[in-house]
Amino acid sequence: MANAAKVSISSLPLPPRAHTLTKNLTPDPLTPSPALFRNTQRDKPSVQRRARLLDSGAHFSFVSPFPAPFPYKIIPPEGEEPVDQAAFIEQWLASKEPLEERSEGKAAEDAPLRKYYPDPDAVGERPVQLLGLAETGLRDCLPRLDVGDAFALLGTPSLLPSSQEEVAKADPENAARQDLLDILSGSAMLANYEDDPDKAWAPWSLRYSGHQFGVWAGQLGDGRAISLLATPHPSDPELTYEIQLKGAGRTPFSRTADGLAVVRSSIREFLCAEAMNALGVASTRSLSLIALPSVPVLRERIESASIVARLAPSFIRIGNFESLNPPEGMTFIGGGGQQGANYEALRELGEWVGRRVLRLPVNWEAGDAWGKELVMESARRNAKMVAGWQVYGFMHGVINTDNVSILGLTIDYGPYAFMDVFNNYHVCNHSDSEGRYMYQAQPSVVLYALRALLSALAPLIGAEVAQGNKAVGPGWAASASSDQLAEWSTAGRESVLRELEDLFQDVCAAEYRALMHKRLGLRREDAQDEAALARPLLDLMADHRLDFHSTFRRLAYFRPALVGAGEDAALAEFVRSILDLTPEPQMVDMQKAAVDITAWLKTYAARIEDERAEWEAEGDVDAARESAMRAANPRFVLRQWVLEEVIKKVEDDHDSGKRILAKVLQMACHPFEAWGAEDDTTPKDSLDAEILEERRYCSIGEKSMLGFQCSCSS
Repeated sequence: MANAAKVSISSLPLPPRAHTLTKNLTPDPLTPSPALFRNTQRDKPSVQRRARLLDSGAHFSFVSPFPAPFPYKIIPPEGEEPVDQAAFIEQWLASKEPLEERSEGKAAEDAPLRKYYPDPDAVGERPVQLLGLAETGLRDCLPRLDVGDAFALLGTPSLLPSSQEEVAKADPENAARQDLLDILSGSAMLANYEDDPDKAWAPWSLRYSGHQFGVWAGQLGDGRAISLLATPHPSDPELTYEIQLKGAGRTPFSRTADGLAVVRSSIREFLCAEAMNALGVASTRSLSLIALPSVPVLRERIESASIVARLAPSFIRIGNFESLNPPEGMTFIGGGGQQGANYEALRELGEWVGRRVLRLPVNWEAGDAWGKELVMESARRNAKMVAGWQVYGFMHGVINTDNVSILGLTIDYGPYAFMDVFNNYHVCNHSDSEGRYMYQAQPSVVLYALRALLSALAPLIGAEVAQGNKAVGPGWAASASSDQLAEWSTAGRESVLRELEDLFQDVCAAEYRALMHKRLGLRREDAQDEAALARPLLDLMADHRLDFHSTFRRLAYFRPALVGAGEDAALAEFVRSILDLTPEPQMVDMQKAAVDITAWLKTYAARIEDERAEWEAEGDVDAARESAMRAANPRFVLRQWVLEEVIKKVEDDHDSGKRILAKVLQMACHPFEAWGAEDDTTPKDSLDAEILEERRYCSIGEKSMLGFQCSCSS
């Protein structure tokens, strides 16, 4: 199966029924099946576009992509004012639904899904332009997907917009690439409207709730995310990847928003998901970035729309569980509101996540309890994730409970940033006025989200404990009184909370230590290393305004012999090379900084020498340690100034910008390489122009961009 032939996106195989979310969880009663969803598309399509509370037992709603400006301009023909305005609105929306099948050829006949398009006369011309395709996301998640000539259309990655390279012209006969663009731009929809439940299929959006900035926000849901399909990974049929569009139009969860995304925010997510994966931090993945230049989007200014296609084994979040058992007394709030608890839907979701998403090592056939294990496994994964954030200076910006993946994946890239000058208290989101999500607080707020997961599952866990650690069955809470449910909730929380907190802190600390040792080029973990080396180094960076990533990268070239007798001048020179990494030398007491850094380097040298024997099999110990450190400390970092520059170049000129975007993606996917001929001492005026641009993109950048804050608006 690992060598399966490549197929176009419309011919990707579907997972077996037991592995399919929409065949195991409960749909919105207004879109109860793909076959009946088609009736909705024809007769009452506003069901998909009208913000509403879903039934308390629903996990998702079927929905079709509709990347159109909102509010919709529903204008009757001149002189034909409709008698029934509501009916006219439904007719207007229905005319733009993808209801026309255009699946052709033998391959289409054998494919599990059919392609459906809206009436072109009703939709009008809606050009799409491929801006980016993630080779690494494709390779890792969808290795059998045929993208046709898509990479050729993007051209050779280059940071030089002035290149006159002839970019390949689209071949109208390239069906695989056209399939890709049609489906991933929301121009067409993949579906199967058969009554056979094993074959039926339609796209969907998930219902979830959550705490935003620590305040209960009620039902949220996939307001602009639509999962198109899921397909098994060819090397592991148990592992399924979902393809999800972000920015494909309104869903029942959009509230007052338009369901769209803009080019700048889409570029940020497209690049960073792959960058995080390259750093070894768990993340959703990127597949494509497509511009819709004719679709205007109102943010702080009028911008154009774009869609990111992203990938993950599952997009389920902690908020999915909160929606099924909200905090007591929180069913009526502002915004979208919130349905009351539905304990049966909670059980269904938990069993699905435990069996197929987290694949918990539980004896399901024996009916063993799974509630506690689900919480603990999610805690393990999220602890490792946030430890990676801290080690690599990543700040998410909006760690609401609905933005925390049950799988421990970094998800929903909004106002994120990577650290420049080290500052424990840096806040990367200018909407976070209280600093709730500052860098230092990230582990605590992820733990806050995990406590919310425990609270949602607490009555179920308590019921499992009460019946001898056996799983609850269907209807488990139907006859339970409010007092009984409260008792189970208390017992569930009390039986897990302390263990959850201890496990999270232990796993997070262990992962942080292990990764920090790699960044410092140490093989043995000594108990005193964090107190003697790691924390003092970060304090040095903060006190003397050193760049976080450049300082770590520079330490790869440190030799412990520099602190030996007669090496004072060489050590002083190395210290100066570190101080050169501060972007604000005028704000640093250079003399004190040199003294402090020298003292730390002496401690570091002694620690390196103490484990020299463990490196001797490598031959040249210093060279081996340098190589190991360069493989753990990125040369290229997706800094804010880089993102802003790439965004501007793409917005100004898609044709040249997409080649720059491709090169930055390439650098982000291989961050440890010596971009810009890092160690080359050739004079600058003798270096190739592309190499010089690589070097610039690896720099700290303009001072005005240090600590740049983004907004949540995207």
